[in-house]
Amino acid sequence: MTPKHEKQEFVTVLVRDPRTHKEDSWHSYVDYEIFIHTNSMCFTRKTSCVRRRFREFVWLRQRLQSNAVLIQLPDLPSKTPFFNMNNPHHVDHRRQGLQEFLEKILQDALLLSDSRLHLFLQTQLSPEDMEACVSGQTKYTVADAIHKFASLNRRFPIEDEEGKKGKNDTDSDSESSSSGLRPSDDSISCGCKANAASEES
Repeated sequence: MTPKHEKQEFVTVLVRDPRTHKEDSWHSYVDYEIFIHTNSMCFTRKTSCVRRRFREFVWLRQRLQSNAVLIQLPDLPSKTPFFNMNNPHHVDHRRQGLQEFLEKILQDALLLSDSRLHLFLQTQLSPEDMEACVSGQTKYTVADAIHKFASLNRRFPIEDEEGKKGKNDTDSDSESSSSGLRPSDDSISCGCKANAASEES
């Protein structure tokens, strides 16, 4: 083995901590925490944590497939009318399927070049805002969006390069900013744990 193999790039992704949210008296949904730890040059942030719901995964797969028509994307766990968010087995089965989906996606160099994937994994922007950002219709770039989300998500450890710049960009609780970034309501509520070996429920 050569020294190059020892510094091989890796991407660790965990889908964990499903939570049920009540939208109104009739509708609820489950979202999942997506934890990323990587040394890959493809990623703006080497550690990140966001929460996404199933329909956002569906959107991601559709967009990735439309931009990489020659690639057969892995399937998402099937959306069944019998899915019961109060059934821990159903929820965990879906969580496992979502993790397997992301693990396969992140092994493909072509898919890794899609900015939507990075915004999905490292910001809490809505699908509409991700599309606008990728299309150049926002005042902020993809990298701006990822860095801004990292600064808002104060419970996550600040990386070394951010530490060198000081804490100037982490002193506001507002979700709106001069850059026009609008993370969703639970952008700050992601209970990230820096330890990739944390238990899954």
